[in-house]
Amino acid sequence: MAKVRTTDIIEKFNLELISGEEGIHRPITTSDISRPGLEIAGYFNYYPAERIQLLGKTELSFLEKLSKEEREVRMDKLCTDITPGICISRDLEVPDELKLAAEKYSVPLMRSSLKTTRFSSRLTNFLESKLAPTTAVHGVLVDIYGVGVMIIGKSGVGKSETALELVKRGHRLVADDCVEIRQEDTDTLIGGSPELIEHLLEIRGLGIINVMTLFGAGAVRSYKRITLVINLEIWDKTKHYDRLGLEEETMRIIDTDIPKLTVPVRPGRNLAVIIEVAAMNFRLKRMGVNAAEQFQERLSGAISSAEQDDNEEL
Repeated sequence: MAKVRTTDIIEKFNLELISGEEGIHRPITTSDISRPGLEIAGYFNYYPAERIQLLGKTELSFLEKLSKEEREVRMDKLCTDITPGICISRDLEVPDELKLAAEKYSVPLMRSSLKTTRFSSRLTNFLESKLAPTTAVHGVLVDIYGVGVMIIGKSGVGKSETALELVKRGHRLVADDCVEIRQEDTDTLIGGSPELIEHLLEIRGLGIINVMTLFGAGAVRSYKRITLVINLEIWDKTKHYDRLGLEEETMRIIDTDIPKLTVPVRPGRNLAVIIEVAAMNFRLKRMGVNAAEQFQERLSGAISSAEQDDNEEL
């Protein structure tokens, strides 16, 4: 099923529908927008008919220089069975030949008061957001000091309880149980909550609680970029855990690799504080301060100095 149809952009940008009303439910399959200048000049060899077509002052002023017969032929070719719509910017006058062709082939012909470049930018951003690749991950997403931390782990390991403690410490809940993720760019993952469970948190023994009602509007947010994944797992004494922080593990979500930390869970460990510090340490690393690397350099320096002293004694 198509995520976006022409009627969605008509409602979103309050566009005036001039003709081609029968086609307003056509699917939009790409966020790319075409300004068909070459096509209006007569070159249709590589016409991207599946895109929204945007006509501005340049294209329409060129159309005026063509004969009536040329305009009819080229407007007919511009309107195809797969064209989701044609937009006119700046509230410009629409040529009669385009109106007739749009009505004939049921291609929605719309008009906006915005300037061409501004409308193109806003429409592209809207379509990229709606058509971005999406997935869902079982976990909790929390905004900690501006870092989007997604907490994952097996059911019952304590993800929601940890999120509740983080909210009490002043951080903001984005999603619990199910994190809906969309990839807006090659390295940008945006996480949010399904509408049905937005602002809700499930705590075993208590049931469903509304975080916004209990802690206020400042304790929640609708979406957040995911920059760190923390995997909670039951402590396994046979497993080796990173104690220096030099090992770098990642988790692949859609087409993006996100830094991942594995935190073992055992009685007495304050997970909320550990995750809070992990988020702060992650921010420091992005600013160029890596405590583990600094320790390793100090250790290497101390070992080198000791070896030099031994050589001098010999």
